[in-house]
Amino acid sequence: MLTIDPKEISLIQMQHYLQSAVTPRPIAFASTVDKEGRINLSPFSFFNVFGTNPPLLVFSPSRRVRDNTTKHTLENVLEVQQVVINIVNYAMVQQASLASTEYAKGVNEFIKAGFTEAPSVKVAPPRVAEAPVAMECQVVQVVPTGHEGGAGNLVLCEVIYMHIREDIVDADGRIDPFKLDAVARLGGDWYCRVQGDSIFKVPKPVDRLGIGVDAIPPVIRYSHFLTGNDLGLLGNIEKLPDAAECQQYRLRAGIHQVLQKGTAAAHQHAHLLLTHGKVQEAWMMLLLAIG
Repeated sequence: MLTIDPKEISLIQMQHYLQSAVTPRPIAFASTVDKEGRINLSPFSFFNVFGTNPPLLVFSPSRRVRDNTTKHTLENVLEVQQVVINIVNYAMVQQASLASTEYAKGVNEFIKAGFTEAPSVKVAPPRVAEAPVAMECQVVQVVPTGHEGGAGNLVLCEVIYMHIREDIVDADGRIDPFKLDAVARLGGDWYCRVQGDSIFKVPKPVDRLGIGVDAIPPVIRYSHFLTGNDLGLLGNIEKLPDAAECQQYRLRAGIHQVLQKGTAAAHQHAHLLLTHGKVQEAWMMLLLAIG
């Protein structure tokens, strides 16, 4: 394994490793104004949500590594403590990237990147009309993490008004990730699209007390055919199927034939069941294989 001491490599190298390892990162497409009302629009991938009461977002316009200069976005939020965080989807990612160009102060990236300014309700900076979601924010605090090149500046923003395009909302009033079609930053020039097979569900163990991987019998836990993800699913069950359930399962078509082929075949079949989310059936297959 490659081991690295941050103090023994260059800032550029460290930046590459961090941005390539900590992925995917959501993008804060931040629109701001300076004290003269000049508009700036720029994307930042050091960004996330940090609370809901109050609703708090944090993004970081870091100091440039190459020359330790600061970005116009940081200068603007220090002058006018307001920002609109727009969410970038696939349909606008190339334009959003163009807006990251280091134009001179006072140049409006809305115009340069071809976006439409939409008036905000509670803050001075406009929102991006093309964005599927836009959050008007009051800047609560700006926390510098250092004063050298590469240092972050944590901009803590309270969401005071939110805009969500209706066509991305499902029947339950929730944002549909497939319709949102968001993009995220990886390392270098790489991005990823939150769409298709990249979207999947993981059952959260918030309403149950799973037995844990340590409670899985060793003959199952150390199987050559079950993955770490398989074990996570198996350990998230509250209780094991009882003997009656297992015997009833044995009567299903094809199950007896799998068991006759031995433990390896049973474990492979359980793995296939788990890939389709059939945890209870996988457990019954595995328990029957133990005998």
